[in-house]
Amino acid sequence: MQQKKIILKDISFSVRSNEIQTLIGPNGAGKSTLIKVMLGLLKPSSGSVTQRNGIKIGYMPQKININPYLPLDVESFLALYGMVEKEFLTLLKVDQLLKSSVHDLSGGEWQRVLFARALINKPDLLVLDEPTQGVDFTGQQDFFKLMLSLKKTLKCSIFLISHDLHYVLSATDQVLCLNGHICCAGLPHDVKNHQEYKKMFGHAQHPFDIVPYHHSHDHCHDLSCEHDHQDI
Repeated sequence: MQQKKIILKDISFSVRSNEIQTLIGPNGAGKSTLIKVMLGLLKPSSGSVTQRNGIKIGYMPQKININPYLPLDVESFLALYGMVEKEFLTLLKVDQLLKSSVHDLSGGEWQRVLFARALINKPDLLVLDEPTQGVDFTGQQDFFKLMLSLKKTLKCSIFLISHDLHYVLSATDQVLCLNGHICCAGLPHDVKNHQEYKKMFGHAQHPFDIVPYHHSHDHCHDLSCEHDHQDI
């Protein structure tokens, strides 16, 4: 009998109202898996996820695969999921892309479209899985400015995965450092000075300065996720 692969263990945290919480960690640390467990897309083998009754969640995945032979413009793509308010389309500059084919968009344009899709139900919580992946540095800065503006407009909480350490250390409220389990968590300044963070990222201040990290410990990782979202 094949033994189940253990991905996550000892995961416990909460996301509070009007807070930005950022999840960081090396590739393969289980970040995307954790988000999928939060959203109910994956079921943990033990533990539980608690959400406030009636909470509205907007999710922006890393990518969505679309058949390259399917003729689909941005307006039709968004209409598959609902209606995005005009002010959000304008703020994200997606209003200028509505008649464009989804196959002709640049990386930054497509990210804005996926962001607009996440705003369809005016969420209380935005969950963003590496929202600036594949976007150049200027595009990353623009995206984070838009994100902060939308947070203020919606008065929502944001939980995101990011490799942009400069942003994480300067503009987020709480940081979770993950590598199969939560290595350290707290205010950005406290996490930056934590030994586990330094082992993982050295003294990097910029995403391109990250040093290699090899994590070793003597316990197993099981998918045990107990997240308390009652404060949202």
